[in-house]
Amino acid sequence: MRRKKKEFMVLSCREVWKEISNYLEGEVDAALRADLEAHFAQCRHCTALLDGTRNVIVLTVDQRTFTLPAGFSQRLQERLRM
Repeated sequence: MRRKKKEFMVLSCREVWKEISNYLEGEVDAALRADLEAHFAQCRHCTALLDGTRNVIVLTVDQRTFTLPAGFSQRLQERLRM
């Protein structure tokens, strides 16, 4: 949900998080894209999430394999349960 603030729309971080994938895939309309970009310009947390998501996409399509550190899978599963 968007809330009016002065003469422009402001998105909450939660709203931005829901749209990051669509934003990266170019599947948002121009108005939403502008709102997202305005939010990224002011929110370091969401910008970090955007950069991290973009990096995951790049790594996912990369055909190279990586050796994970010992215990990585267990730590990942524990964090996903939080």
